[in-house]
Amino acid sequence: MKAIVINQYGDKNELKEEELERPEPEADEVLIEIHAAAVNPIDWKLRYGYLEDKFAFDFPIVLGWDAAGIVTEVGKDVSSFKEGERVFVRPELTNRGTYAEYTTAKSDLVAKIPENISFEEAAAVPLAGLTAYQCLVDVGKLESGNKVLIHAGAGGVGSFGIQIAKNMGAYVATTGSTKNVEFLESLGADEVIDYTKDDFSQILEDYDLVIDTLGGEIQDKSLNILKKGGKLVSIVGEPDQEKADELEINAQSHWLIPDGEELANLAEMMKNQNLKPVVGTVFPFSEQGLKDAHELSETHHARGKIVIKVRS
Repeated sequence: MKAIVINQYGDKNELKEEELERPEPEADEVLIEIHAAAVNPIDWKLRYGYLEDKFAFDFPIVLGWDAAGIVTEVGKDVSSFKEGERVFVRPELTNRGTYAEYTTAKSDLVAKIPENISFEEAAAVPLAGLTAYQCLVDVGKLESGNKVLIHAGAGGVGSFGIQIAKNMGAYVATTGSTKNVEFLESLGADEVIDYTKDDFSQILEDYDLVIDTLGGEIQDKSLNILKKGGKLVSIVGEPDQEKADELEINAQSHWLIPDGEELANLAEMMKNQNLKPVVGTVFPFSEQGLKDAHELSETHHARGKIVIKVRS
């Protein structure tokens, strides 16, 4: 099968097309013919070698951990899926990711794609959608009527987070640039702070929850807008626990846990038109296509999700 791999750590030019053997599903897995994949910051961070200490993968490494496609084979112990079904998944993090024509995944990590959602839209969901869901629901314990600030609302995690939080009955504030203000309002944000003009920490106060997607100074300032007992959940780095303790705030980082049941919850929201994947740019499944996709992701200014069209 065709795959885009890296054989050593480095810049985008390490992305190379190769022929790899098609994987075979284990007893508890399904084989998926991939129609669309997506690019996330973890892809190029791993490509550069920034995560080498955390994930010591053998080369060649197939990057990519979002996939949407069709089940073509099921393991002998799998009864929840059958051949021909449209599915999407955030598979386990291994050196055989989803920049490929086929992938395998444990069946309990897979969910069915609603009929009203395309493969490209579905591929945009698993990693970013599950990250947003888990930060808000599992870790943040968001409740109806709570006030939540979601940073970088136009990005992958942010665009899902705004919609999920609104579905839960929360008051949602978000940050973004001037060009994205109307877009963020269209997602349902109650309050949009244009970071090119205003400092969110001078405007917002007494918030219940902050979802930090940026880190650094933004993370530090975010602690100041939370009320006592409030929570900060970061997906980019460990918060300052000393400051959090002083302010009587619960601050922690979160690393995505793949979960097919939660992915099915997101599918139900999409089926009911309460959640719309924001597909920003679609690139072809080729060496150049992946290089261009990585280059865009590294700018940190992509609107919505970057998707790779693997099959028509």
